[in-house]
Amino acid sequence: MTIDPRLTDSSPAAPITENGLFLADVWDGLGASPKALPAKYFYDAAGSALFEEITVLPEYYPTRTELGILDARGPAIAALLPEGAALVEFGSGSTAKLRRLLRHLPGLSAYLPVDVSGEFLREQAETLRGDFPGLAVEPVVADFTRPFALPPGYGDQALAGFFPGSTIGNFEPNEAARLLDVFGRILGTGATLVLGVDLVKDRAVLEAAYDDAAGVTAAFNLNLLHRINRELDGAIDPDSFAHRAVFNEAASRIEMHLVSRRAQTVRVAGRSFSFREGESIHTENSYKYTLDGFRALAARAGWASVEAWTDADGLFSVHALRREG
Repeated sequence: MTIDPRLTDSSPAAPITENGLFLADVWDGLGASPKALPAKYFYDAAGSALFEEITVLPEYYPTRTELGILDARGPAIAALLPEGAALVEFGSGSTAKLRRLLRHLPGLSAYLPVDVSGEFLREQAETLRGDFPGLAVEPVVADFTRPFALPPGYGDQALAGFFPGSTIGNFEPNEAARLLDVFGRILGTGATLVLGVDLVKDRAVLEAAYDDAAGVTAAFNLNLLHRINRELDGAIDPDSFAHRAVFNEAASRIEMHLVSRRAQTVRVAGRSFSFREGESIHTENSYKYTLDGFRALAARAGWASVEAWTDADGLFSVHALRREG
């Protein structure tokens, strides 16, 4: 961990507790230059509820557009998956998008949702079993960004992957390629991967999607500071920070920041961090791709493009990839 040079040798070390990694990442991120925090910490209970609100905002096109593509192209997507395959969903979360596909996949042998949140995963699995009693549902508690083992009996079975929501855009391109390679090693040669990818479009459309008029995305971003206060004995005034979302055209990504409204010092679990007026904490990236740009990225990771579907306005895409040998 990089130690903030403004801290003295007597500063405490991060304790080894269930919040130890969170604290270490916050200390590391606030002590860096420029300051940054991992986006994965958005999703406590409050943050997850705010994100669900975001998905139905008029400005936020990705969720409804992807659902529309899955509805319209479901039969074509299903036709690319082998009969009797087991479907592995990486970072499963809500099953809303999966359900759009299941109606077209009566021959699916099993569904293997993968997520780090074991309790939520098991709750979703139980509900799905009740709604689809003929489908074997085998949740896997694991970090999908790292190699993990499938449940016994699925190693030799035909596998397919599902990674909706344009989550791939939250990874730096090199990290995204590495992640796709991890998926390929888990699914095996010849497997099909279906995933959502957000597309490059007009700056105004992109920035409105991440800075809505109702301020829900701002509340989602600022909730990260509330969470630090709640869980890490933080002394941060969230009102002294402003939400900012901007499209970085050169990097082809939306960036979310928390910008300090004034010069100030904040404290987190006994450590102090100074901010200049206008200095920001970089909290999230969301990369946007062209169809050919994403195909090239996938090829670097050993995946060949089979098909790509978009909505009529070219806002979003769903790709089917095939793992090469």
